Amino acid sequence: MSGIHLEELLVVGRVIRPHGLAGLLRIRSYAQSEETFRNAGTVYLHTRSGDIRKYPVASVRPQKRVHLMKLEGLDSLDTAEQYRDAEILIRRDALRREHDDEFFWYELIGLSVYLRAGDYLGTIEEVLPTGSHDIYVVREGAKEILIPAVHEVVTEVDLDNRKMIITEVEGLLDLNEV
Repeated sequence: MSGIHLEELLVVGRVIRPHGLAGLLRIRSYAQSEETFRNAGTVYLHTRSGDIRKYPVASVRPQKRVHLMKLEGLDSLDTAEQYRDAEILIRRDALRREHDDEFFWYELIGLSVYLRAGDYLGTIEEVLPTGSHDIYVVREGAKEILIPAVHEVVTEVDLDNRKMIITEVEGLLDLNEV
């Protein structure tokens, strides 16, 4: 692979195994929808051996709890088999925001979290998806706080300064006490 560095790529899925004889891949998608792959137009397959290959996306469609992906240039079971368990990556700059107040998980991981009053709570180490909204897992040492990703709680996200400001909602920090 030439001209691109791993830092410019983002993991958006994993190849489970080939599907059929024509080079189709059965994949587990980490993206919100198959539109992520279509919008990117190109994916990079990163094998366990460290090889990275670039492929144009021909199609992606859901099938039960996985997706089926057809890549241009993968036309047989044998060529698809070499990508079993490979990570699927796209360029970070291929991601598109639908709203100004929308952030990608990779941007939030590592942000320092502060109360509006200035008290430091910890760092976002994980984002948990739920049915209605995400939950930010904030840790400082052995202390863990779960912050709901809702406008009533998260008042500011400053990616340039790598921090998030939250409003202390009554009982929120008490619920997180161990």
